[in-house]
Amino acid sequence: MSDDTPLDYSAAGVDLDRSDAVKRRIRSVVESTFTAGARGAFGGFGGMYRIPAESRRPVLVASADGVGTKLRVAIDAQRHDTVGHDLVNHCVNDILVQGAVPLFFLDYFAAGVLVPDVVEAVVTGVAAGCRENGCSLVGGETAEMPGIYTPPDYDLAGFIVGCVEEDAILGADRVEEGDVVLGLASSGLHTNGYSLARRIVFDRMGLRANDPFPGEEGSVADVLLRVHRSYLGVLRPVLGQLHAMAHITGGGLPGNVNRALPDTVDAVIETRRWDVPNLFRRLEQGGQVDRAEMFRTFNMGVGMVVITDDAGGTAVAASAATANIGCWPLGRIVRGTGQVRIT
Repeated sequence: MSDDTPLDYSAAGVDLDRSDAVKRRIRSVVESTFTAGARGAFGGFGGMYRIPAESRRPVLVASADGVGTKLRVAIDAQRHDTVGHDLVNHCVNDILVQGAVPLFFLDYFAAGVLVPDVVEAVVTGVAAGCRENGCSLVGGETAEMPGIYTPPDYDLAGFIVGCVEEDAILGADRVEEGDVVLGLASSGLHTNGYSLARRIVFDRMGLRANDPFPGEEGSVADVLLRVHRSYLGVLRPVLGQLHAMAHITGGGLPGNVNRALPDTVDAVIETRRWDVPNLFRRLEQGGQVDRAEMFRTFNMGVGMVVITDDAGGTAVAASAATANIGCWPLGRIVRGTGQVRIT
């Protein structure tokens, strides 16, 4: 028997009133990120941003990313105020490696059912990341998609645009034999390797989100949800002295440092130069993970690699010390074929 009851959007699972309520709740949070270049108002069809007036030959640098299955940890722990901050910092680091500083950011949040408290917490984290890095949250999308996402799951993505002067772009073409390779400390897993980390922590080690994490101050959720560190503050003052950088994300040191090398040199990285943090050692032991696999999957305590000359290396180390961020000379650039040699 057919049902001829009149239908509306709400009956199909999309509540427009709830969506409007969510947008009203996040308006002040979004507007708190507006910098001098932001134009337009909250709720426009497109975000607007003015290119800095002092720019001479500006090149726009754009990137898009997510936070991977770190979302699963946040959802299961019911802690949603950090993943948005992760998202911004990850994207900031991605464009920073080319020497770009952020101008503006857009986010995408989608769920089967929009829960106002969850959306507000996530966007509050995005706004915190934008304020930390001096970029405006000029727009985004909040979508209710029943049948695609099953509550309480949601998805999150970010889009960043930054700017660098054309003659200041960093990259492999600046790298030379004899350059020093520096590592800046990560704050934890950042936003990569969570599929393996979750399997080890929750299945092999038998831990739950609120259990103490072995050898750490804090719970499993505290440790796994540490915010992905932004390196903009520590590196912006010394960008003019750098040759290239690598943000250590999926693929670890071997899968990212190689992206900053020409095919005429190799990067030699000596693991004795820094102490791998407890978190990674526990994951290695708990999952009986091969050491080479650990370096391919996780950042192993190094969130950003900087390649520069000796004078630049001294400047980076001094800036890192001021910011209270660990910094280690990992090795050197030697003649080769574009490989990363981890010894």
